[in-house]
Amino acid sequence: PPTPPHPSAAFLGGPGEGPPCGTGPGWAVEGPGAGGKNRRVCHAAARLEMGSLWEEFNRLGTEMIVTKAGRRVFPTFQVKLSGLDPLADYVLLMDFVPLDDKRYRYAFHSSSWLAAGRADPAAPGRVHFHPDSPAKGAQWMRQIVSFDKLKLTNNLLDDNGHIILNSMHRYQPRFHVVFVDPRRDSERFAHQNFKSFSFPETQFMAVTAYQNHRITQLKIASNPFAKGFRDGDPEP
Repeated sequence: PPTPPHPSAAFLGGPGEGPPCGTGPGWAVEGPGAGGKNRRVCHAAARLEMGSLWEEFNRLGTEMIVTKAGRRVFPTFQVKLSGLDPLADYVLLMDFVPLDDKRYRYAFHSSSWLAAGRADPAAPGRVHFHPDSPAKGAQWMRQIVSFDKLKLTNNLLDDNGHIILNSMHRYQPRFHVVFVDPRRDSERFAHQNFKSFSFPETQFMAVTAYQNHRITQLKIASNPFAKGFRDGDPEP
């Protein structure tokens, strides 16, 4: 395939004019259908922040707590964006996809996760919109984008808009950049107007209580909000 034009050239012309461009190397892992994207999104690149911390958790097998009321994700999902059109509008959102069709249990004697049968029926698929959406590309690229309002729940009847997950199931967070297409018939081009990113090191097991004690230790050691536990003063 032809090499995509230099990013700065991609933003010449009016909304959606000219052919969509292909995808160059060096992006985060892309889902299928990455080709034929609108020039407003095809150069978008996302770098995961706190990558070494995510890696550290990933090596142990990351666990994320889900509660009825909703629990924040730690490490917080944060990305640094580049390659957006500074003057175009974008919506940023996340969703969470099951990694397989199994449910798991934790075997304490071997400190490992074992498949324990088929997955429960999938919880309602929800997306979490970054609260600053929509915003100009320039604003998104100016600072690190943090999804610190996102919460995970296991309450199938949740009406707070939290992401609903099944406990003891594995998930892959996905991050999507969506160009807000000003054309009247923009829904015709919906498949061209977004780009998706998956960072394998952010995969996790949803749990109602941490199973691996080393995950508990690492969360307390690295989470600024767990300060009370470090001082031996367990806060509620």
